[in-house]
Amino acid sequence: MSDWIRALGIDFGRARIGLAASDEIGLLAHPVETVPAADEAAAIGRIVEVVRERNIEDVVIGLPLHANGEEGDAVAGVRKFGKVLRSALSDEIRWHEVDERYTTSVAMEKLHEAGRNEKNSRSIIDQVAAVEILQRWLDERQPPGESIDWE
Repeated sequence: MSDWIRALGIDFGRARIGLAASDEIGLLAHPVETVPAADEAAAIGRIVEVVRERNIEDVVIGLPLHANGEEGDAVAGVRKFGKVLRSALSDEIRWHEVDERYTTSVAMEKLHEAGRNEKNSRSIIDQVAAVEILQRWLDERQPPGESIDWE
């Protein structure tokens, strides 16, 4: 994986939108912030700011597929939001959709392992789910066993 990238992961929800960003070499995902989703225009504006501030090249949004892999109404909502967000971003930004099945439950398990309960995790669970979405995409970019060119 010789191409280092800067990517933003998005866990879209009707109440909150979790954001995560890759490190500067595109290897690991880290939580960024939770954006309130009630005001869509404000949420889009904040995400566009984060993309600009972090020089993001790739946006990765999670698709909440059903357990059997089929799409439902929730996917349509994500894609509708994504269409509005994409129109607000530069055409140079690459867009990716990732299967986000089980990312919230995996995120909650990790928070429980870190000693947090559901109540004190509410403010960050969406960020941690965004980390899971982005990390899944980052991991899929690098074939197993491929070494990283550090130069």
